[in-house]
Amino acid sequence: MEKTDIKSLDYEELQQFMASLGEKPFRAKQLYEWMHEKLAADLDEMTNLSKGLRKKLKEITDYTSLEVVERLVSGIDGTEKYLFRLSDGNVIESVLMRYHHGNSVCISSQVGCRMGCRFCASTLGGLTRNLKPSEMLDQIYRIQQVSGERVSNIVVMGTGEPLDNYDNLLKFIRLLTDEHGLNISQRNITVSTCGIVENIRRLANEKLQITLALSLHASNQEKRLQLMPVANKYDIHEVIDACRYYFEQTGRRVTFEYSLVGGVNDTKEDAKELTELIHGMNCHVNLIPVNPIRERDYVQSNAHVIEAFKEKLERSGLTVTVRREMGRDIDGACGQLRRKYKENQRLA
Repeated sequence: MEKTDIKSLDYEELQQFMASLGEKPFRAKQLYEWMHEKLAADLDEMTNLSKGLRKKLKEITDYTSLEVVERLVSGIDGTEKYLFRLSDGNVIESVLMRYHHGNSVCISSQVGCRMGCRFCASTLGGLTRNLKPSEMLDQIYRIQQVSGERVSNIVVMGTGEPLDNYDNLLKFIRLLTDEHGLNISQRNITVSTCGIVENIRRLANEKLQITLALSLHASNQEKRLQLMPVANKYDIHEVIDACRYYFEQTGRRVTFEYSLVGGVNDTKEDAKELTELIHGMNCHVNLIPVNPIRERDYVQSNAHVIEAFKEKLERSGLTVTVRREMGRDIDGACGQLRRKYKENQRLA
């Protein structure tokens, strides 16, 4: 018999599940609080549940609780990188970043990734599997527990393509924002996608108040094809149209992520084309100095080029920021820590 993943059940589903076991309604409330408010690492912590009930739950449910394999703390800015082991032995990574406005956690949505973006370490080994809602949630829960600090902002921008794991992502968002759990505001959640058009439109129709971030990384279709294989399926204008639709349906400003790769997409002509591409949109451009990975020969644009690119966009009326580099001394970029761990395991 397949076990029930109880941490992926919403409040109503958990009530129904507990009722099916012959338990009183208040038991579901107690269990939900232990999982999503008190962040219990296992069922044995739930001391106001009888030993008999805990024993029964162990027999018929899966209780997701990630194991911390490695925790790295940046000596530069205090950023913390976590490597977690899942129950099947796979590993994923998450990052805790501290800002003046509060703590942000960047989580993974898949084990590996199949999108193949040329400058990203996450995708080098391909996709292993999707993460369950409980496995996405528990990255946040374990980080809060280990750090002892409240997390206020969530970015689904780690390993994986969130919109390639659409149904689990949606369930995760609903659990995360539920008033019975951490109750994080939808406005404090950002979901990043490389541009799966039909799922951007599906997400728009959900009318959520989350921020959509598009990994754009090119000013035209030809350059996007060089950097992002997903462009073979979706033309750049088709993706931008989907982002316009997202704003129309939700009223939420779209963020465009643009990794600056030295000599590839950082010219004055690129800045001009980018301006023309997204002209008239309610958007924000986040310029990212690319994080070099040894498997690729891409290099970071120099500081003068980045500043010139930013100024050219700003002169055309766009809102632009340059992403602060966080955790550079601890392999802060997506996929680097997991990849290093896997290589060490092979060599062991």
